[in-house]
Amino acid sequence: MKLKSLLIVAALATALAGCTTGGLNVFTAEYGARKDAGYQLPAIPIYKVPRQYHRQVVKYRSDEAPGTIIVDTREKFLYYIMPEGKAMRYGIGVGREGFEWSGAARVAMKREWPTWTPPAEMIKRQPELAKWRGGQPGGLSNPLGARALYLFNKGGDTGYRLHGTPEWNSIGHAMSSGCIRLMNQDIIDLYERAEVGAKVIVK
Repeated sequence: MKLKSLLIVAALATALAGCTTGGLNVFTAEYGARKDAGYQLPAIPIYKVPRQYHRQVVKYRSDEAPGTIIVDTREKFLYYIMPEGKAMRYGIGVGREGFEWSGAARVAMKREWPTWTPPAEMIKRQPELAKWRGGQPGGLSNPLGARALYLFNKGGDTGYRLHGTPEWNSIGHAMSSGCIRLMNQDIIDLYERAEVGAKVIVK
């Protein structure tokens, strides 16, 4: 009876912590409001986002070195490779039909609250974006969100970014023009971990 009570107490402690999946951490409590570089970043109603897309440490086998970023566009996950067979996993939104891409790149630059400049072909599709031809300043409504990691390959700038988004409800869906988007609280976390020069694999 005593053993049963101890097991119940342990289970309740785990449930209240809300941070274990097979013994690994889930950071569901990390999506609250916060001040960041002078901006008041709003809380995300994370209970509306499927739990698998919450930031979490998972077991992940890879031959890639720690610090590598692997983007699984089919499953809508981004993995930041960590030592000892683990990875930090983030839910992502990916390119909609006709805007998918794959390949290898590297993080060439990182920016906080970046300026967004829509490419000419996007302005052609959406003429209302012409007002931002010279760049939309960083801010809460900026499509690049709180952070952006700029992806380059041997040919130079790919035009693709790993970036934040105010549209948290797009996570887990194919809705973008090719860039990989994360919830703002997640891109801030990834930004702190990822180094300039990091290898990025999109598959």
